[in-house]
Amino acid sequence: MLEANLVNLFDQKITYARISIAGGRIDRIDPLGPERPGEPYVLPGFVDAHVHVESSLLTPPQFARLAVVHGTVATVSDPHEIGNVLGVAGVEYMIAEGKRVPFKFMFGAPSCVPATPFETAGATITPNDVRYLLGLTEIGYLAEVMNFPGVLNGDANMLAKITLAKAFNKPIDGHAPGLVGDDAQRYIDAGITTDHECFTYEEGLDKARRGMQILIREGSAARNFDTLIPLLGEFPKQVMFCSDDKHPDTLAMGHIDQLVRRALAQGQSLWNVLRAACLNPVLHYRLPVGLLREGDPADFIVVDSLTDFHIQRTVIDGETVAEHGLSAIPDLRSDHVNQFNCSPVAADQLAVSAEPGTTRIRVIEALDGQLVTNELRISASIVDNQIVPDLTQDVLKLVVVNRYKDAPPSVGFIKNFGLTQGAIASSVGHDSHNITAVGCDDESICQAINLVIGARGGLSAVAGNDPDEDQLLPLPVAGLMTDTDGYAVAAQYAALDTYAKQELGSTLSAPFMTLSFMALLVIPSIKLSDLALFDGNRFSFTRLQLSESGN
Repeated sequence: MLEANLVNLFDQKITYARISIAGGRIDRIDPLGPERPGEPYVLPGFVDAHVHVESSLLTPPQFARLAVVHGTVATVSDPHEIGNVLGVAGVEYMIAEGKRVPFKFMFGAPSCVPATPFETAGATITPNDVRYLLGLTEIGYLAEVMNFPGVLNGDANMLAKITLAKAFNKPIDGHAPGLVGDDAQRYIDAGITTDHECFTYEEGLDKARRGMQILIREGSAARNFDTLIPLLGEFPKQVMFCSDDKHPDTLAMGHIDQLVRRALAQGQSLWNVLRAACLNPVLHYRLPVGLLREGDPADFIVVDSLTDFHIQRTVIDGETVAEHGLSAIPDLRSDHVNQFNCSPVAADQLAVSAEPGTTRIRVIEALDGQLVTNELRISASIVDNQIVPDLTQDVLKLVVVNRYKDAPPSVGFIKNFGLTQGAIASSVGHDSHNITAVGCDDESICQAINLVIGARGGLSAVAGNDPDEDQLLPLPVAGLMTDTDGYAVAAQYAALDTYAKQELGSTLSAPFMTLSFMALLVIPSIKLSDLALFDGNRFSFTRLQLSESGN
């Protein structure tokens, strides 16, 4: 039994009430009078409307253990990261791991594994696989349809998966950065209901006006909150909050609760903010999450005030899972499933010979806080007939290594990482999760890559001059996650992040998260797959080397 100020999101009223719980559900709500300032407030728990749990680097039990402290009771989780590594077995692994803890994971059936035919993934999820997954009670929706060109061009494989989701009467998530106007309407008409990839207000407005649900994303790398939050006041029934990809150090500090405070600080209505954080995801995805009504599952949070939102207690199915900053979810170990089959690389494999007539190269421009990139054309730095990094222009070498089999590394160049020495590497490389590395010289890049290969997955950073200073965070679960204590992982990741910035010179706010997206081909405009440089606007491979005429 609990007495507190009850926040009713349906009537948009606050009353002092007694809440009785029995069998994990709200048994009875007895109003006791008007709101009592100074007393605690009870309201539905927060929901992350779109997240890849794998990107926290934590297994589902460890993710939940950190998230509940911040008032999160549920996530809409797309397991396509592990799906790209292990296929359906990876999705089943996430479902099984999620069931081990009192937290409400709603997983989706990955729609795009592999995301494109222009990269090497570890598995394929076919329409028959999607049919099987959608038939599981734990699968609540068709996960983000990243292949929006396939939708627009009538790709039979893509349309078959969408048709299956409709037959199962399950929502279909979208992913269509920059798509507006008639093309956006065609995408929506195909059955797509959401988008978390809007990166301008105008794009979000266009899609919202067409009836799409807009998920405002604020993750560790992609941050669109400030740009899109004005949409909340205009379309309160169509906006949700999500993190998409959130690393453990930032998850340890906060989650959807941070977005609630920020939205309120920017003058957004309390009721609209809580609708986005608590109500809209439950209604849209038909989540089995209680909303503080009699008969509902007893899922709620207790906060000190409706301004500070300090989480005093988080309750799921009547069980206290966090209280006063401490998680009650146990520290669980998990099986180490994986697929990692490549041999160490040698530095001479990373050399790029200058072709006759080459004067310029295409360079990826990474943008801090964004998944999109720009294409630059920069004068090539050529030494001994080799194209090399040019630190004076902050042009570094970018490498992607196939982790599923031995194959020649793919090499390109990138600007804005800011490294002044050494290299960093990661086996988290959306979406196929090959090894991605960036660095100042071939020896350092090779060293960073081989640390990851030796661990069969992880994040590494090397200064290039002292192997004793090499940094490694192993990720033994699918090369994406670890099952060790989430708070210890958060501290280790924070130290690695600091090393990349302070010792190696990176100027990015989240260098490892940004690195993980440099092989994400479905986000324009130019990326690097394990096969070649890729033009995300034309959806085709493109040349690295250019002559003076631009060819």
